[in-house]
Amino acid sequence: MPRSRAARPVRLLSLLAAVVIGAAAAAPATAAPPAAARAAAASLARTSLATTGFRFVDVPGAGVTLKANVVAPAAAGLYPAIVFPSSWGLNDLEYLAQAGTLASRGYVVVSYTPRGWWASGGEIDTAGPQDMADLSKVIDWTIANTAADPARIGAAGVSYGAGISLLGSAFDRRLRAVAMMSGWTDLVYSLYGDNTRHRQSAGLLSLAADLLGNPGPDLSGKLADFNADRNVDAVKAWARARSAATYVDAINANRPAVLIANAWGDSFFPPNQLVDLFGRLTTPKRLELRPGDHAIAEFTGLLGLPNDAWTSLYRWFDQYLAGVDTGIGAEPPVLLKPLSAGTAGTEQYPAWASLNTSTKRYGLGQIRWLDGTGLLGGAPSTGWSKTIPTGLDTTADGGVVLLTNGVAAFTGQQPQIWLPTVDRLRAGVWASERPASALRIRGIPRVHLELTGTAAQGTVIAYLYDLDALGNAKLITHAPVTWLGTAAGSRAVDVALSATAYDVPAGHSLTLVVDTVDPLYYDANALGGSVTIAGGSYVDVPIR
Repeated sequence: MPRSRAARPVRLLSLLAAVVIGAAAAAPATAAPPAAARAAAASLARTSLATTGFRFVDVPGAGVTLKANVVAPAAAGLYPAIVFPSSWGLNDLEYLAQAGTLASRGYVVVSYTPRGWWASGGEIDTAGPQDMADLSKVIDWTIANTAADPARIGAAGVSYGAGISLLGSAFDRRLRAVAMMSGWTDLVYSLYGDNTRHRQSAGLLSLAADLLGNPGPDLSGKLADFNADRNVDAVKAWARARSAATYVDAINANRPAVLIANAWGDSFFPPNQLVDLFGRLTTPKRLELRPGDHAIAEFTGLLGLPNDAWTSLYRWFDQYLAGVDTGIGAEPPVLLKPLSAGTAGTEQYPAWASLNTSTKRYGLGQIRWLDGTGLLGGAPSTGWSKTIPTGLDTTADGGVVLLTNGVAAFTGQQPQIWLPTVDRLRAGVWASERPASALRIRGIPRVHLELTGTAAQGTVIAYLYDLDALGNAKLITHAPVTWLGTAAGSRAVDVALSATAYDVPAGHSLTLVVDTVDPLYYDANALGGSVTIAGGSYVDVPIR
């Protein structure tokens, strides 16, 4: 699309991006473990090479022309190469700072704008077959027109570019290493997690496509179907074909080294899908999770500032493309920066299953008449129920896409509400006793709800909070769940909350809130209806 066509909207989006990037820039740096810090320092100490400077080029894709730029070391010789597809709504200028840095470290770097965006030809393919063919064509061009070593090719990106890179490793075995930052592995889960449509994130993707790209009838039709809640099976099939989880066997067969870095609070691509794919990979692999929202953890690196996620990318490619032993391959493959304020540094584990040492079950108890709150804890009890209306919101919610968790990344404080403001006529609230020691939550909490008298279809949202003595409740994690039955009646629903690493301080209460509306999501509730939560319900919390 011609750049002039979107000039005014671009200014608005650029201003928004500047605000978000500025917020991210204020985020405190996370401290690396001593061994990792030494290895990282050794990797970063590599000689800085003179570079060619940037060339802007047209790369022939699969039937379209792709806008791109290339930078490389100036000295003669063959070098490892990295291909960067740009993010959704951005173009090949996105990676200029990092491309220059990587070229000075000894890499040929080719950044390109995927089809359908900005001045690249064609229609947006949303990481579909045409995008996969384009990526292979870019690799062909890189090998034929630069000093790239054909045996040492990698791909990386943020968001859309991340998804294309990982998917590409299933289709082109020349990709020997991939770094996926704030990407997705299961687009069905990203759109329809627990059968609940994600309203705000899909809306922003649609807005960017309309303003800055050429969505064409395929993407426009799928988004229209998504928003109207029709042709769901067709939309899911379309999304499944654009999910790395669908092709994990091919990725494993090709054996690229895969680095996955994301944020706990990613409101576009929640981290549970990454955990699932990470467990299925048999290649060299690494998973890193940090506080923030979509692309927040990597943004300062895009500005050329020091950044933990980009440091990991350097070390990953040095190890698996450049042949430099950075130590990252010998480190525990799971690295976490907990959400809790005051939790210093990072934690490393040999596997995702090693995060927690046990699971504690908190039964939901009868609601007290005095304060409208039930006990969270002990064995699940029976003989009680709590009815909440559908279609009526409370102060408990997941926030605003990008902004809420993005702000939390640089303040170090999780989104917070004052729990007394949660209307007990509209929500169920259960609070645990206040233990004398901290509760270290690591992993994916799960909520089981026994429902009675429900409509055939409906939605509830479960929020897990850290409640202090003054009623201040910090959001630990949350998730919606929707049931799509054919008849009204009783049913059990289970929801996996978003993965988290959070320390509930001693003297604080673990608190569950359940309501029926959250602006982040579409719901399947009928206004004027109700949902009744009954005895036998519980929360399973993974602890360490």
